[in-house]
Amino acid sequence: MVVKSNSVGGLEEDNTLQSICYKRGSLQLLDQRKLPLETVYLEIKDSSDGWSAIRDMVVRGAPAIAIAAALALAVEVSNLETFNGTANDAADFLEKKLDYLVSSRPTAVNLSDAATKLEEIVLKAATADASDSKTVFEAYLQAAEIMLSDDVASNKAIGVYGATFIQNLLKGLERFSILTHCNTGSLATAGYGTALGVIRAVHAAGVLERAYCTETRPFNQGSRLTAFELVHENIPATLIADSAAAALMESGRVNAVIVGADRVAANGDTANKIGTYSLALCANYHNIPFFVAAPLTSIDLSLSSGKEIIIEERSPKELLYSRGGLGEQVAASGISVWNPAFDVTPAKLISGIITEKGVITKSSAGAFDIKEFIERTIAKSAGLHDQLA
Repeated sequence: MVVKSNSVGGLEEDNTLQSICYKRGSLQLLDQRKLPLETVYLEIKDSSDGWSAIRDMVVRGAPAIAIAAALALAVEVSNLETFNGTANDAADFLEKKLDYLVSSRPTAVNLSDAATKLEEIVLKAATADASDSKTVFEAYLQAAEIMLSDDVASNKAIGVYGATFIQNLLKGLERFSILTHCNTGSLATAGYGTALGVIRAVHAAGVLERAYCTETRPFNQGSRLTAFELVHENIPATLIADSAAAALMESGRVNAVIVGADRVAANGDTANKIGTYSLALCANYHNIPFFVAAPLTSIDLSLSSGKEIIIEERSPKELLYSRGGLGEQVAASGISVWNPAFDVTPAKLISGIITEKGVITKSSAGAFDIKEFIERTIAKSAGLHDQLA
């Protein structure tokens, strides 16, 4: 079902962009394939609808993908008329649905991370005393809904940490300009954004000279979505062709590059939208700091390096036809196509990883110790919890 929005430009009454509209039993996703020219919300009724919306790029951005998947299943659970089964049956039902949803976009670790956490919650609920299927489903619903609210708080923390760190790094400049790639704002998350959230925070601090965004071909997330958000937020911004980034850096108009991440390996190697690696190489050549902004859920400590990250390859149509495969044919018939959705930026090209718990920097040896940072963060949180208890 397609629902035309009555609002202007995908905005709610508080004037913020909203890609995920949820209340218990109902989920609508802003169809980002149609932006910026049309504002259309799709009704998501079950996990099958959610899988298709994620795979077909109705919703995109690693944090938003994870939340959309969790909430698609939440809507299905809310609207189950009957379920004839035990608590264990309910847990098994949810686990299979989550595994199915994870298969929609394999590169985004946030999706598999969310599924794992939700599975742990439902299994715990299923083994509790006097547990039944209703109890398990309610535990799932509450956990999925908490993920939605937690994402916004996490993004705002990323913005604060990132803006503060970069201002200190570039303290010799009264104002500075930032280049970003793909879309990492409200449309890619539950709200506010990761890399674009940092840009928002820098702008709010009054020190942003200009934001530059790339087209991000072939799906044009930069020209269609990031430009849309920057214009809406009245942030001084300029759109450039992907191939113009090196020339822009050479001109001296870029002081920092900030991108998002779909997966970060234990050593700091980062998978992000195709073209990110090229930007990192250009930034390195021009001595421009290059940052990755992502929640801790984007970090996958089970992978020692980026060589182990699965890179999704998408339909040849995205290159053969205009508008990311949705328009007229622009390439010669019969040409073969290689269309990886992501590339991996080596850790050695990354200046720092901005998270909701602080900025991960390199040791004196020039390497990230992400595991130590996470362990320290967990220990600190546990200590604070003990103090408050």
